[in-house]
Amino acid sequence: MKILVVCQYYYPEPFRITDICESLLKVGHDVTVLTGLPNYPEGIILQEYRYGNRRKEILNGVKIIRCFEIGRGKSKIKLFLNYLSYVISATLKVLFMKEEFDVVFVNQLSPVMMAIPAIVYKMKHKKKILLYCLDLWPDSLSAGGVREDSIIYKIFYKISKWIYKSVDMILVTSSMFEDYFKNILQINNVNIKHLPQYAEDFFIQKCEEPFKEVVATTENKTYNFVFAGNIGYMQSVETIIKSANELKEIKNIYFHIVGDGSKLDECKKLTEGLKLQNIIFYGRKPVEEMPKFYNMADAMLITLKDNKALSYTLPGKVQSYMAAGKPIIGAINGETRRVISEANCGLTCKAEDYKALANLIKKFCDSNEKNEMGKNARKFYLENYSKDNFMTVLEWSLKKLEV
Repeated sequence: MKILVVCQYYYPEPFRITDICESLLKVGHDVTVLTGLPNYPEGIILQEYRYGNRRKEILNGVKIIRCFEIGRGKSKIKLFLNYLSYVISATLKVLFMKEEFDVVFVNQLSPVMMAIPAIVYKMKHKKKILLYCLDLWPDSLSAGGVREDSIIYKIFYKISKWIYKSVDMILVTSSMFEDYFKNILQINNVNIKHLPQYAEDFFIQKCEEPFKEVVATTENKTYNFVFAGNIGYMQSVETIIKSANELKEIKNIYFHIVGDGSKLDECKKLTEGLKLQNIIFYGRKPVEEMPKFYNMADAMLITLKDNKALSYTLPGKVQSYMAAGKPIIGAINGETRRVISEANCGLTCKAEDYKALANLIKKFCDSNEKNEMGKNARKFYLENYSKDNFMTVLEWSLKKLEV
């Protein structure tokens, strides 16, 4: 098949769509990606992609068409301009695109408007669209602080409903997304299927020591807890910092924060203000380097804001944590909490409850079930989230829509 992939984000930005496209290529498909200019999560367009440079390139066999966009910056106005600029420039690209494709695949993160160029292509060339929904709109606006009774929310409710009704099949990362589409957005004309994310192969291949025996009662034992990923408003990393403050008198517990984002500086200032010595910030690292941070971890951390919209989601880092065979400790609600409980691979408390999170960390350090949690995480990943299963379902879905 000749597949047109529409996604605002692509390598060198740290999103799984790059691995998906390269995997489709390896099984014989011709893949072209319509994407933007790399600027996530720092918010500044990378130097080598400025001034019209590298607008077309081939990376590992995947053909890439890059559209103009304004860097997302650090403010809500810049973020809105970033979203809008990609939608306009990518839509103009497809209007003048001569090459025809068999099917269109939208890897839909935020904003949902990134699917509009795909819909325009569909209208022009009479092709079908498969949309993979990773961020639920307009609920993502609610998670970002936009009130549901506001004009902005109501406008994007209509836009989101139109976009989702305009595609031919929707795959969702969380089982709770299905209920939202059917009951809230009332999307009844589109086939909706659950397809959880997977973790890149190197999280299994390079995290080969996840089950080493640990003696919890060893006096000199150091416990390392690692958070990896975007550090933004929704991730609530400040919950980890406040928990670290609760535990600062325990000298053998350390927190490692690996990632970048709009709230990184704020989190560093909070850490400095509390005069904490038990937190280390590493900044953003290439995804290929992440296994070494996972290997240092006794457990991985996941936190989200206490928000109804976010309770629907299952962040992709959960699969990476599980694939590496690591216990997970989370201050989260909803789908993520359900999955950790079902897998019996960690400990959870309510989102943003930093005192409860601190207590869970102490409980974990004293637990004799750490190794079992790690084994359960790997087992659950292999049974439910394997890459082979993901690619089989994705390829089948694309072929079903091929015209």
